[in-house]
Amino acid sequence: MDKQDAPNKPISFFKKLGPGLITGASDDDPSGIATYSQAGAQFGLATLWTSLLTFPLMAAIQGMCARIGLVTCEGLTVTLKKNYPRPVLYIMLLFSFPAITLNIGADIQGMGAVCHMVFPAIPVSVFCVGITAVMMYVIIRFSYKKIAMILKWLCMSLLLYIVVPFMIKQNWGDIAKHTFIPTIQYNKDFFSIIVAILGTTISPYLFFWQTTMEAEDQAHNGKGIVVDKRVLSEMKTDVNTGMLFSNIVMFFIILTAGSVLFPAGMREIDTVDQAAKALEPLAGKLTYLIFATGVLGTGLLAIPVLAGSQSYMLAETLGWKAGLDKKFSQAKPFYVSIIFSLLVGLSLDFLGVSPIKALLYTAIAYGLTAPVLIAMIMHIGNNKKIMKEYTNSKLSNILGGLTLLLMTAAAVAMIWFLF
Repeated sequence: MDKQDAPNKPISFFKKLGPGLITGASDDDPSGIATYSQAGAQFGLATLWTSLLTFPLMAAIQGMCARIGLVTCEGLTVTLKKNYPRPVLYIMLLFSFPAITLNIGADIQGMGAVCHMVFPAIPVSVFCVGITAVMMYVIIRFSYKKIAMILKWLCMSLLLYIVVPFMIKQNWGDIAKHTFIPTIQYNKDFFSIIVAILGTTISPYLFFWQTTMEAEDQAHNGKGIVVDKRVLSEMKTDVNTGMLFSNIVMFFIILTAGSVLFPAGMREIDTVDQAAKALEPLAGKLTYLIFATGVLGTGLLAIPVLAGSQSYMLAETLGWKAGLDKKFSQAKPFYVSIIFSLLVGLSLDFLGVSPIKALLYTAIAYGLTAPVLIAMIMHIGNNKKIMKEYTNSKLSNILGGLTLLLMTAAAVAMIWFLF
């Protein structure tokens, strides 16, 4: 009996995972892949250790967001609106909306460029339009349950990046050294890439998405406002698994670029398609195709999360009916805002906006809002009036405080480097 059940355990475990896995995996979007590839190409294995740093920090903040969603059964925007001055919320939205839209645009452009690289006869713009149309159809046509299932399976595309380094001869002793012993180079370029990695992994839109999805998951599963140790334990497992998965993938992307592109003298990777293209002559066509396929999978996963988080934020602020489980006719403003954000993101390609510039502006906006949002999330997490007996643990507060300090330092460093 036990032997028969054993093969089903991984499947059963995967089925229990939900918002945490999707949130973590969506963090490794095409723009994130470009950042990690640049880190590896520019500094070799020197930034591998950052994955050990970002995992507990991500897990702590996303765990707080998930608990807020479970306990309040409301999105983060609603909680902010109810308990904090309105100007604070509006400032967050003012910075978040352009950043998310630029992020969507950069991801669509990245996916289009990778498709064009594989099928050069078809222009990038045609692929961008097709990708956007597919995104709209899936989000409008399918229910929350169906979309969640699709997103969960798309998470598996990230496993491709774990395979790639094993297709190349590696010095695992050197890899272990750079993973567990931090390497710090005291120059502007190195600190810039560290700031970029922090901004890419700890992104404000994920805070909103995680909170809303936990609340929506509760409502969808009929759990209502019942929160107990079992529900919290399942949430922690889901979030920790998602963040661990995200950071493992980040580690292997840096490793791939650091062990292939850096030794070959390729120091500049501006776009994700450049990273994929550079691998072909150095590591073989199969490696290049696997890397490119992963970009498409992560883009299809991340764009609905980006567009969805922005629309939830807007709907919760303005009091619209919202929910991916609702039909278009039941929540028209919500779905129209999703369509609008996708079209604006798509238009960046036709307006000639460079994806690199889009990512730079995104990083600036995320960098400025992240410390403020983290401080507010920690305040909510320790507010007994809101969280009742489910306030933050001492460990959560320590990790949250460390995240706040690092993200504040990253924001100051980013402004310093820019000006």
